[in-house]
Amino acid sequence: MRLGYFSMPLHPLGRTWADTLREDREAVLLADSLGFHDAFIGEHLTDQHENITNSLLFLATLIHQTSQIRLGTGTTNLSQQHPVLVAANSAMFDHMSDGRFILGISPGALSSDAEALGLLDEDRNKMFAESVDVITAVWASDPPYDIAFPDNRWPVSTARTIDLDLGVGVLPKTLQQPRPEIVGTVVAPFSKGVIAMGQRDFHPLSANFLLPQWVKTHWPNYVQGKSDVDQVADPADWRIARTILVADDAATARRYAIDDPASPYRFYYSQMLTKMRKLGRLELFKTHRDQPDDEVTLEGVLEALVVHGTPGSVAEQLLAFREEVGEFGEVVYAGLDWVDPGLARRSMDLMATKVVPEMEAAGA
Repeated sequence: MRLGYFSMPLHPLGRTWADTLREDREAVLLADSLGFHDAFIGEHLTDQHENITNSLLFLATLIHQTSQIRLGTGTTNLSQQHPVLVAANSAMFDHMSDGRFILGISPGALSSDAEALGLLDEDRNKMFAESVDVITAVWASDPPYDIAFPDNRWPVSTARTIDLDLGVGVLPKTLQQPRPEIVGTVVAPFSKGVIAMGQRDFHPLSANFLLPQWVKTHWPNYVQGKSDVDQVADPADWRIARTILVADDAATARRYAIDDPASPYRFYYSQMLTKMRKLGRLELFKTHRDQPDDEVTLEGVLEALVVHGTPGSVAEQLLAFREEVGEFGEVVYAGLDWVDPGLARRSMDLMATKVVPEMEAAGA
């Protein structure tokens, strides 16, 4: 059972930007020292709470202070930049990190980002699909390139300007061959995008704010996608994120994860609940799709989605979750604001040194 880390991240207003960036870096450095397999960092341009604007730039500051952890964008919002830039900058990062790079991808969900970039009325899902095609083609092609897919807005060629003697007109290739691992975050229940991931050998990461009954809908679609291309799906390729707090005693865990008004877990899900209600996506938090909106409460969401307790209790809860949703290869620890740095650090420590070994001993 691999252990990963995923942070959107989400901080309360009032903290300085430099302070939250420092804290987010410390979390990844701690994850590296504890043997976490990978760390994914999210990005948004116009969200004061989720204030990392470029995940690749942020992760580049960690390359030389980490030793083994794989560094993943979580995600690169593909509708927001030209795919050649993503392909070239990712290739450079892959070489700088000695092959520890993972490309996490999504269309870019924040509408205020899209408006700021003049993309609000664009089909960003279509742009995402077009961008993926171009990125993978750039890495698989040789200059001068002839990338011109039907109805794709981003044709790529250097045929008019290439000069191999001068070394110009050549896009960089990644260190990892044929390409780095590509991971897609899955948010929607029964997501059809997971079928495409299976067909293209991308790997799914199921979001931490989904109830187990919605998480379990992702794997059959991935299996279908793999079957479509005559391949067998490997549960080791499935990552599932969970919101977790591990403490030395149950009372402390309960207080910090659920009851304390200043709890970062309470703040996180208050923000998520408000955003999803505004977007009309409360179904993510519903136990059944026809559940009335007014039955979805913050207290109910916290009880359903925050895994908390002592190491033994958390291991039992995660094993029960695994029994419900099926086998998966990596449990991904959701990183939140460090309201209490001591408890935040201790939770990650116990997760790595106590919880995962207990899960492995139980056969996970």
